[in-house]
Amino acid sequence: DHPDLLVPQDPQARPDQMETMVGQDQAEQQERQEAKVRSRFWPTFKKAARQIPFSRDLVAAYYCATDRETPFRVRGILLAALGYFVLPIDVVPDILAVVGFTDDIAVLTTAIAMINRHIKDRHYEEADRALADSPDQT
Repeated sequence: DHPDLLVPQDPQARPDQMETMVGQDQAEQQERQEAKVRSRFWPTFKKAARQIPFSRDLVAAYYCATDRETPFRVRGILLAALGYFVLPIDVVPDILAVVGFTDDIAVLTTAIAMINRHIKDRHYEEADRALADSPDQT
């Protein structure tokens, strides 16, 4: 369990409604989660890229999660899944090569399937650029 991961309730919430609906504490908690994901995503992704069969979707999900136009609940779901991916505490340690990322893949696949319609063409375009550039961190 990761108690600092946030999954808000309203999938259609606009960013300007966020604080009213979920309170300042939860909004701040999501901001902290986003900061963790932003700082750890690319280093973790580089370690796992060869073992993830859906790298493009994963990077597009990252851009969707960090897009302020994405509904608050969707961002929360993605940030929780991406947070699980980047956090060092894991059910199956990632140092166990291929087996180590299977739980991460399961969590990410489920999250992406739940919110797939919110991952827009622009997120895939950003993912394509990032994958072509092989960024250290974006």
